[in-house]
Amino acid sequence: MALFMLGKVQRAASLCRPHIRSCRAYRITPQLVDDLRTLVGDCNISTANAVREQHGRDESMHSCQPPDVVIWPQNVEQVSKVASLCYTHNIPIIPFGTGTGLEGGVSALKGGVCFDLTRMDKILNLNTDDFYVTVEPGVTRKTLNAYLRDSGLWFPVDPGADASLCGMVATSASGTNAVRYGTMRDNVINLEVVLPDGRVLCTAGKDRSFRKTSAGYNLTSLFVGSEGTLGIITKATLRLYGVPEATVAAVCAFPSVQAAVDSTVQILQCGIPIARIEFLDDVMINACNKYNDLGYPVLPTLFLEFHGSENGVNEQVQQAAEITQLNGGSDFTWATDQEQRNKLWTARHNAWYAALALRPGCRGYSTDVCVPISKLPQIIVETKEDLITSRLTGPIAGHVGDGNFHCIMVLDLNDKEEVRKVKEFTDRLARRALAMNGTCTGEHGIGIGKRKLLQEEIGEVGIEAMKQIKTIFDPKNIMNPGKVV
Repeated sequence: MALFMLGKVQRAASLCRPHIRSCRAYRITPQLVDDLRTLVGDCNISTANAVREQHGRDESMHSCQPPDVVIWPQNVEQVSKVASLCYTHNIPIIPFGTGTGLEGGVSALKGGVCFDLTRMDKILNLNTDDFYVTVEPGVTRKTLNAYLRDSGLWFPVDPGADASLCGMVATSASGTNAVRYGTMRDNVINLEVVLPDGRVLCTAGKDRSFRKTSAGYNLTSLFVGSEGTLGIITKATLRLYGVPEATVAAVCAFPSVQAAVDSTVQILQCGIPIARIEFLDDVMINACNKYNDLGYPVLPTLFLEFHGSENGVNEQVQQAAEITQLNGGSDFTWATDQEQRNKLWTARHNAWYAALALRPGCRGYSTDVCVPISKLPQIIVETKEDLITSRLTGPIAGHVGDGNFHCIMVLDLNDKEEVRKVKEFTDRLARRALAMNGTCTGEHGIGIGKRKLLQEEIGEVGIEAMKQIKTIFDPKNIMNPGKVV
């Protein structure tokens, strides 16, 4: 949906629209650039076109819309001072992490100053006794887990891309482990946030790291999923978990989509504490086989992973195998050692690129609806039938353990008829999910393109409440304007 809600399709996402300042309520003057340079240093600011264009788009299909200036703050004090300067001059602020988002969240719709936070990359406080860690916004999930390797702990939220952890907070990311360990919303303990006027807020109180609280409004959760529209996240305290004693992964093929998804629902309804359960349809499996040089049967397939003690994992595997076989599933193909598991999950995480490789030269757009798990078989079967009837390329992959799945639409932007058909399909898919009491986005966020769908999802009163919250935190509407509400 995000591709089309812009009102028109851009022919090439790599090209930026002309940089026009005349429509803006501010002007970036040489003096203002000098003031920014004074605050962050000569080597931490750029107005070069190539740099601005790099920061004007993410992995989505939205056209590049660059900021006027890019800065690389080194600490929270610099973030605060620059935010205060922008607030004084009514200049938009756009936070930037790794640029791996899929809904245009970093597009500078009204220009402004991009805060690239990648150079704030310290792991500040690891507490192995209390199972938490505090990180700066430039730390990515892979960097954190590499740092934790000898501690016996790990951070399980895994959206696929090596995204920045504070960026994952901003979009409320999840991924393959969410069915067992939850999303970012479940794993954030405290946040340090620079508000638009430069004030610094600690959402749970300075340096606090409790596991639960009933102290007032939940400000931490308010900023999780706010997509940079309320403030700049400069520090996150995150929940950690013990590395499981035993880990086993398996692959199981099915004769039909219905059989694979029914197995998923039944495994969850039986209370099996599965760590990962991912669905790939036959088109997606075929793409992954070709892209990753694999040899899985070209059938609807589940990728599963089990965590726990040796005895516990064996019991989980036995129960899950009985359920899959009752639904016509094949025997499990096992991946027990780390190298085998990495190969299996790398193939799953490469699904986006495998799908694009089906039609070289085309572009991709990933839907991410989420429904109650009891509705999952119905919506995936109906979506698969819709894809076939519409004759569209849209392999399906999903975190079906929590009711979330993706159609990776691969299309030729020069083919107006195909663009129209994809738009109609994605609209039908989103509204099909809403009709089943689901959501238009399980993990990618609203960004630019799903604002209308958000209105349909939460209603007029909900949107008005969100706008009021936005106004309280950002009265001048300079924080990532044009996103979410």
